[in-house]
Amino acid sequence: MKNQKLMEKSLSPERKQLKEVFEQAQYFTNIQFFKNLIDSLYDIVMILNKNRQIVFANKTLFEKFELEEKNVYGSRPGETLGCIHAFKEHGGCGTSNYCRSCGAAKAIYSSLANKSDIQECRISRKGTLSSLDIKVKTVPAFVHNEQFIIFIITDISHEKRRKAFERIFFHDIMNLAGGIRGLSQLLNLGHEDKRKEYEEHLIRNSDLLINEINAHKLLTQAENRELEVQTILINSGKIIDDAADIYKYHNAAYQKHIHKDENALHIDFYSDPVLLQRVLSNMIKNALEASKPGETITIGCDLMDQNIQFWVHNPGVMPEDVQLQIFQRSFSTKGKGRGLGTYSMMLLTEWYLKGNLSFISSEKKGTIFRASYPLSDNFKNI
Repeated sequence: MKNQKLMEKSLSPERKQLKEVFEQAQYFTNIQFFKNLIDSLYDIVMILNKNRQIVFANKTLFEKFELEEKNVYGSRPGETLGCIHAFKEHGGCGTSNYCRSCGAAKAIYSSLANKSDIQECRISRKGTLSSLDIKVKTVPAFVHNEQFIIFIITDISHEKRRKAFERIFFHDIMNLAGGIRGLSQLLNLGHEDKRKEYEEHLIRNSDLLINEINAHKLLTQAENRELEVQTILINSGKIIDDAADIYKYHNAAYQKHIHKDENALHIDFYSDPVLLQRVLSNMIKNALEASKPGETITIGCDLMDQNIQFWVHNPGVMPEDVQLQIFQRSFSTKGKGRGLGTYSMMLLTEWYLKGNLSFISSEKKGTIFRASYPLSDNFKNI
């Protein structure tokens, strides 16, 4: 199970009645030494029955999330931790398609088959910017001839965040800095017929370097809730052009084409140009990285139900497991620690620009990301 991207099926929706849950809880609350022992631990410890319901938990869980026993016992881990996918299906935590790629669900699945397991997962939490990067260890246990799972959570959010920033920042910065150094060396060689071309490339790479530094600074401020939205009147056509220009000479665009849809609307509307351009730039960059040499990505803008909608299309198709995890922080198909682009698009769009981010991906249509934002009454077509 550990090496599979998706579980073969979702977990069972069946639950025990609360009366039975509290009877099971007595197996553990009646042993004072056991209760004192797990209450002393820094990690979160839960005891789950075979229906994955919490029948016991240590003090760390209740204190960390300010919970009460009556709201925890009988629920499942994702429901207790506020996972956004825990209530997508009537059966609750573990029963949706998203749960098939969840590390916690995989670890539980293993222990239901009497195997210990360790998995990592990221829980996006409903109604909050803060998500949980956790390491989950599950151990099967039998008490009074009944099956239980010891479910241990270690919070690795800070470690994940630090490593992701370091990998991505240094990877992107070193690539651009290396390009600038190479161009500087070419200028020193004194090829006068190429001097103007080298100077133009040097300026573009310097601009890209500054853009990458600002992008990481912006994401850090967004996660720390330090961003202030600066709304002004901007034009949709111009912001598309500006975002496309940023990546016209980027390494990701090599042997690929960026096309602006001929029906893209030019509309004046109010938004924060810095945040919006960052969203569009990431949409373009991700589309380029998902495309093959010779392929074309297309950028467009239209109106839908009094919302202005920006979209970027590429001909590629995302596998199902990628689609289920695409907005998770640090998830990426490009390598370990490379996945902040789609996450930052979602963070800026939904938390700061009050919009909505969505995508479709199929063999017939390719992949289209859409960022939709509400329009005020004060806008005009030009």
